[in-house]
Amino acid sequence: MATLLEKAFERAAKLPAAEQDQIATLMLDEMEDELEWQAKFSRDAVKLDEIAKDVRAQILHGETLPLIPDELPE
Repeated sequence: MATLLEKAFERAAKLPAAEQDQIATLMLDEMEDELEWQAKFSRDAVKLDEIAKDVRAQILHGETLPLIPDELPE
C-alpha cells in the first residue's frame, strides 16, 4: 500500500465510526466514478481517433477555417 494512503487510513482510524464511514463512502464513490469514466473513454477512443483523422485531413486539404475570426480570409 502506498505510504500516503497508509497515513490517511491511520488518521481516519482515529475518527469516530460515522466519520470513517463518510470517508469510506467518498473514496468508494470516487473510485467507481473513475472506473466509469475510464470505461466510457475506452469505448469512445476509436470514435475520437476517427474524428481526429478526419479533422487532420480537412486541415491538410485547406477545408477548415481558423478559430480566431480576425484570421478569416476575406
